Amino acid sequence: MRATRNIVILTGAGVSAESGIATFRGPGGLWEGHRVEDVCTPEALRADPALVHRFYDLRRAALAGVVPNAAHHALATLDRDWAGGLLIVTQNVDDLHERAGATRLLHIHGALGSALCAACGARAPQTGALPPGSRCDSCGSAALRPDIVFFGEIPYEMDRIVEAIGACDLFVSIGTSGAVYPAAGFVEWANDRGAATIELNLERSAGSEQFDESRLGPASELVPAWVAEILAGQ
Repeated sequence: MRATRNIVILTGAGVSAESGIATFRGPGGLWEGHRVEDVCTPEALRADPALVHRFYDLRRAALAGVVPNAAHHALATLDRDWAGGLLIVTQNVDDLHERAGATRLLHIHGALGSALCAACGARAPQTGALPPGSRCDSCGSAALRPDIVFFGEIPYEMDRIVEAIGACDLFVSIGTSGAVYPAAGFVEWANDRGAATIELNLERSAGSEQFDESRLGPASELVPAWVAEILAGQ
């Protein structure tokens, strides 16, 4: 492998699955018993705000019963010890990366621990239930909603991600299906810019053939081994 200085890591549901958090699309295209269309679209929020808010309230409450696993802790170790550039881009809305200690991190699809004002765009930490009609502390509007990027909405901080991928020597995809864009296209961007690319996944993703290397197995085993390898070589 060429000398590596700047790393971009994309993580998906497979990183948190071993902590007991359900993957986004389960059997039959359901997310914990709900159709994605009923809980993760702007249309769903308008049609039944009580259902959507209750769904994310339950997901937020469930986080109290899970803990980061070995994959989260390994990436936090990399964050702490890697002397070069690093950006961890997660598609997950849980806070397990943060609880493990990662700081060079962004949530492309939002976060359960945050509320978004649909009127002014302000964000605020959210720990308990968020009933429909909750008021924004910044503008006073009764317009707070879960700070989740719904299907059809633009993921967060895309300019920053594009810049980081453009400067990276190594792009690593961990625990992702490779089926949801724009994240599924990150490997192609990295390849176009001459970066080395590695996939760490339980099984081959939809874009597996675009990676220079694929390592298959549980994230809790693959990620600590890869982190130890990359840190030993710096």
